[in-house]
Amino acid sequence: MSTLLAIGTRKGLFLATSDDRTSWQLSAAHFPMQAIYAVAIDTRAETPRLLAGADSNHWGPSVFHSDDLGATWQEPEQAPVAFPDDTDGALARVWQLQPGPADQPGTVWAGAEPASLFRSDDGGLSFELVRALWDHPHRPSWEPGAGGMCLHTIIPHGDRLVTAISAAGVYRSLDGGRTWNASNTGIEARFFPDRYPEFGQCVHKIAADAEDPDRLYLQNHGGVYRSEDGGSSWNPIHAGLPADFGFAMVAHPRRGDSAFLYPLVSDEQRVPPDGASRVFATTDGGNTWEARAGGLPSEHVYGTVLRDAMCADDADPTGLYFGNRNGEVWASADEGAHWQSVATHLPDVLVVRAATLA
Repeated sequence: MSTLLAIGTRKGLFLATSDDRTSWQLSAAHFPMQAIYAVAIDTRAETPRLLAGADSNHWGPSVFHSDDLGATWQEPEQAPVAFPDDTDGALARVWQLQPGPADQPGTVWAGAEPASLFRSDDGGLSFELVRALWDHPHRPSWEPGAGGMCLHTIIPHGDRLVTAISAAGVYRSLDGGRTWNASNTGIEARFFPDRYPEFGQCVHKIAADAEDPDRLYLQNHGGVYRSEDGGSSWNPIHAGLPADFGFAMVAHPRRGDSAFLYPLVSDEQRVPPDGASRVFATTDGGNTWEARAGGLPSEHVYGTVLRDAMCADDADPTGLYFGNRNGEVWASADEGAHWQSVATHLPDVLVVRAATLA
């Protein structure tokens, strides 16, 4: 077995491989000078497919795919993600690529800027706009977060779809995307006079529990939350953390009640608390948290970990990975207990994705 780690940066995609998750071989940059905000490693088929959302300052945004682990890449002749002519939308960036469940082998979801959801039924070669969310009556009132007006989280489960938009909050469909409702009950928006509005929260990331599909974990723009009802309502779980601001949220891929995050001081100080690089883990659904930082630098750390720049693999024990805006990538083969460097001096790390390959 080997592990593939895809590292999307502001200046290209790097692929790291390892047979033991201890020593790593790093490729040269794919798509050099293009920003890679979204990557997916789709392992549902016998031959894995890599998908990359690349953003060229000259050619604009597109989605490329590779069926030979990055040796070659293809781009469809027609723009794979594009708004219909009768909308007022123009694609700025693909923020998320999310393969569907195993029983929908061709389904891939894409989240984009301006905030929108697209669906593919051919493995990510072409996508169609989910009109019901685009036409939602709240959309004219949505405001962009600092990173843009982006749909960055997609969690499919049966007919339920949970999405997150910065800065509109959680939107949920219970009928496969035909109808949508804001689902932000309990999530605080500290920057508004009404701190608990129907929508307008700047949700940073959501992850689904491995065993209970109704349990979700959420990192907000201030506040960490858990839902026990599939996103219908949310309760805070940030007690015991050194800070409640951050971007990343990762659920354990096999064990319930377990999740990981990387806290930052605040929206005004987007650096790790106490200058120490630490991943925090919970094994009881967020009731308690513990730092897992063996081998990580413990002082003078200023690198920000963005919402998709942290992930887990599907090995046993689970591997954890994160990259920061200083171009550093770290890996742990034992669920965060011990860490080692994979790469340094890369461009800003925007996204990391990992998978175990036969």
